[in-house]
Amino acid sequence: MAHHFHPTSLREYDIRGIIGETLGADDAYAIGRGFGTCLVHAGGKKAVVGYDGRVSSPMLEEALVKGLNDSGVDVVRIGMGPTPMLYYAEAVLDDVDGGIEITGSHNPANYNGFKMVLMGKPFFGADIQKIGRMASAKEWVNGNGTSEQRDILDQYVARVAQAAPQKAFRIGWDAGNGAAGPAIEKLVKMLPGEHHLLFVEVDGQFPNHHPDPTDPANLVDLQRLVAEKKLDFGVAFDGDGDRIGAIDGEGRVIWGDQLLQIYAADVLGEIPGATIIADVKASQALFDRVSALCGQPMMWKTGHSLIKSKMKETGSPLAGEMSGHIFFKHEYYGFDDAIYAAVRLMSASAKLGKSVTALRSEMPEMINTPEMRFQVDESRKFAVIDEVLARLSADGADVNNTDGARVNTPDGWWLLRASNTQDVLVARAEASSEEGLERLMAQIDAQLAASGLERGETVGH
Repeated sequence: MAHHFHPTSLREYDIRGIIGETLGADDAYAIGRGFGTCLVHAGGKKAVVGYDGRVSSPMLEEALVKGLNDSGVDVVRIGMGPTPMLYYAEAVLDDVDGGIEITGSHNPANYNGFKMVLMGKPFFGADIQKIGRMASAKEWVNGNGTSEQRDILDQYVARVAQAAPQKAFRIGWDAGNGAAGPAIEKLVKMLPGEHHLLFVEVDGQFPNHHPDPTDPANLVDLQRLVAEKKLDFGVAFDGDGDRIGAIDGEGRVIWGDQLLQIYAADVLGEIPGATIIADVKASQALFDRVSALCGQPMMWKTGHSLIKSKMKETGSPLAGEMSGHIFFKHEYYGFDDAIYAAVRLMSASAKLGKSVTALRSEMPEMINTPEMRFQVDESRKFAVIDEVLARLSADGADVNNTDGARVNTPDGWWLLRASNTQDVLVARAEASSEEGLERLMAQIDAQLAASGLERGETVGH
């Protein structure tokens, strides 16, 4: 029988929905059939499947594996673990041609979804839409694949630990009851120093705080731990372990683009002149810092799949997003792995000969807004950005249109872009003074008003 997905579930970077409302076992089966068909058409035979700690994940995994098997794909099941462990398995297992992680990432407990990689490349955008078309037309290949269990956790953790320096640090780790917990428990036993763990028990209801380290409210427990124990720094993880949050020894948040400044200093010391990629939401301070370190800064579109593709194209050894996705090709595989990024923060501090707190203190204090997201009708969101770009062009503004409109002014910069995954517009602004920030916000409001909108309540992810 043909299968029709809920229109909201097939996203730009992954497939995501609410269990029992927009996503269920029949969807997982159809994803297995569609992805399996793409894998077979690409000359592949075997896929690796993993899942996060959500209550609904085992049910979806069962249906997904059946769908893959019914398309003639053999499946290696690695069980519960973080998304980077799935990416690692796909990268290092010789007999594997693709992989799928079942994960709701940082979304509420009743969400779940799928992140996919095929032949070492992110599977997104048009690929995901193709799965939808194949399901509607039932254009699937048929076969009889096999299924086997493999435990890769120890091998993955040992690989991450290879990046650790000899120097002993005192670190706080907050797994947020997400899928990274068991890996972190194993990892810290292999690291020098003193390690204090929070919420490493996997619990799909997230009883302590929401597993999204980009929201400062979710870092309060970690800040308390670092203060009480006088630790060097603290790290936190999202629900599936591919995004990192960090705080220094004084409890200050180190945002994704600030972490990238630290990593860039380390990597550019090893590879002078390399291209370092960051998304359009990143601070100008980051791009200036990469230039000062004699690297080539590159601003690119937001989205982990888009960044990974750009890294492959440019040969970049390091990239990152404001949201805490950090990608190391330098001495690693090029995918976003927050657990590895935490170890590389230790390594960078040791190599640069400065504490994480000192490295954070050296950064210029910019005044910026958090990411502001507000509702706009799906049919209007891209049109509004086109209208804004047309007006800015007519005004002769200094605009970067890589992903939406990023406008430079003497005060700083502001950004307005359409989300690829939701019916929202995203705005951000950064200035060197409060007055400058107000002027930038007024420009955003003026552009919205000219398109018949106003900056409403900020909505969640």
